[in-house]
Amino acid sequence: MVNTEIARTVVGIIGNIIALSLFLSPSPTFYRIWKKKSVEQYSEVPYLATFINCALWVFYGLPFVHPHSTLVVTINGTGFVIEIVFLSLFILYSDRKKRIRVLIIMLGEIIFMAVLVLLVLTLAHTTKLRSSIVGSICMVGNIMMYAAPLAVMKLVIKTKSVEYMPFFLSLASFANGLCWTAYAVIRFDPFIAAPNGMGAVLGLAQLLLYATFYKSTKRQIAERQAKGEVSLTEKQISAHNPSDNHV
Repeated sequence: MVNTEIARTVVGIIGNIIALSLFLSPSPTFYRIWKKKSVEQYSEVPYLATFINCALWVFYGLPFVHPHSTLVVTINGTGFVIEIVFLSLFILYSDRKKRIRVLIIMLGEIIFMAVLVLLVLTLAHTTKLRSSIVGSICMVGNIMMYAAPLAVMKLVIKTKSVEYMPFFLSLASFANGLCWTAYAVIRFDPFIAAPNGMGAVLGLAQLLLYATFYKSTKRQIAERQAKGEVSLTEKQISAHNPSDNHV
């Protein structure tokens, strides 16, 4: 029993490290957004899904809901703060329509969490019942987080480009799903095992897509850059030959 608990703690710590990598993996994307002052074609869906998912798991891991889940609280609390930063940047550099949509969805998620906390603490009086209720909802939230990139995967297949599907986010999703599935299996917790098992499968699917369209993405970027250089050259020639602009 002691060995099982030690193994679970070790896997949980590794899971925390991998999950932190998952939460931080979009950093290059947001650096690009900050540098260009535009979100371009990046989707806000994965970050909104992760935002509510982290909030749900923090609530699930609290002692008065599901005891002995400190590692679940620490990593998801950290992830919640990171997502607030990312979403703030997303709102700052989005157009007005997308900005309003993101704010409305975030407000809806916050209201949902407030109502859930109030109802669970008021109506459910045992940790077993609270764990079952919140855990079931967490499963849905976790599946939403892992399934959120499906919209981006559709764009990848349509454009044959992985430019807007960050590689490290896909890799971290896969590793995170595997690790937390192992954590849940050691002392079986279906609420953690089921969504993370699905997450590992979806993460693997993203990596396969990345491998499939990596070369075509490089080709498209090179062609776009070549066109930009040609356009710049034409402008320079036109500037040096002002007579060409007159009849």
